[in-house]
Amino acid sequence: MSQLANAQLTDLARLEYSFIPKSNSEDQYTRIRALVNYPIETSEDCYFIIGAEYNRVLLNLEDNYPFNTSLFETINIIDLNIAYTFKTSKKWRLGFKFNPRIASTLTSKLTSDDFFLNGGVYTINDRTKDSTAKRPYRLILGLTYNATTGVPFPLPFVSYYRRVNEKWSFSAGVPKSNLKYFLNEKNMLQTFVGLDGYFAHIQQPQEINGKNVENISLSVAVGGLGYEYCFTKHLVAYLYTGYTFRLNNVIRDDNRDEVFKLDDVNAFYLRTGIKFKI
Repeated sequence: MSQLANAQLTDLARLEYSFIPKSNSEDQYTRIRALVNYPIETSEDCYFIIGAEYNRVLLNLEDNYPFNTSLFETINIIDLNIAYTFKTSKKWRLGFKFNPRIASTLTSKLTSDDFFLNGGVYTINDRTKDSTAKRPYRLILGLTYNATTGVPFPLPFVSYYRRVNEKWSFSAGVPKSNLKYFLNEKNMLQTFVGLDGYFAHIQQPQEINGKNVENISLSVAVGGLGYEYCFTKHLVAYLYTGYTFRLNNVIRDDNRDEVFKLDDVNAFYLRTGIKFKI
C-alpha cells in the first residue's frame, strides 16, 4: 500500500476505491483511500511537505470460518506524511520521507503494537519538463525502510520513466511498471503490473489453530489495463482493472508467522479514483 517516492512528492490529493472479490466465494476485499499533501516552499526549489493518508480496509467475510471474523473485518491505516526535497544540482534533487503509521483494527485502546515507522531517502533526476531533452525522463533511486515488511534493513528503490514520443511512454520499477499510450493529451491507455497490500495489528487477539493471532496481512501482485482522463494538467481520473497473479491474505501470530490463510486464489482486481498532482 505504498505509491512511494514520486507519488508522495507530487500528489497533492487523492481519493481512491479498490475492490477484489474472492473467487468462488461471497467474501470480498474493499479499500477506500484518501490522501492530502501540502507543499511549503522554504527557499527556491526547496520544499517541505506535510500531509496525511487514510486507508480503510473492509474484509467482507461471508464464508463460514472457525473463529470470530468480526474482530478484524475493518482495518484502519493512518499515515503522517513528512517529506523534504531540494535541488543538489541543476539536474538532481534529493528527497527525504518519514511516515509514522497506525495500522490496526482499532477495536480498543492504542498500544505500541499498533504503531509502525516507515521512511526513505531518494535521489531524483527529473527531465520531464526540460525542453532541451529529446526524450524526457525521470529517474528515482533510493533506499526505503518499512517496518511492516519484517525486513530489519533498508531496501533499494528504483523507478525510471521515459516519454518515448508523442504517443508512448513507459515506467519501470517497483511497486508499479507500465506502458502507456496517449490517445491525446487528455486520454491515455496503459498496461501495468504492480504490487499492493497491507499489514496491520489485531487489537483483540483470539486463538486459531492453537495459536494467538495478533496480525493480518494481504499481499497482491496484479497485472491489467488502465485508463486515465485529464480534466486539466493537474486533475486526473483513473481506472485500473486486471487480475491478480499472486494473492496472499493471511492471519499471523505475534512473530508474524502464518497461522490461517484467508485467501490465496487469484481474482479480479479493480482500482479507481481521482487525484490532483503537481
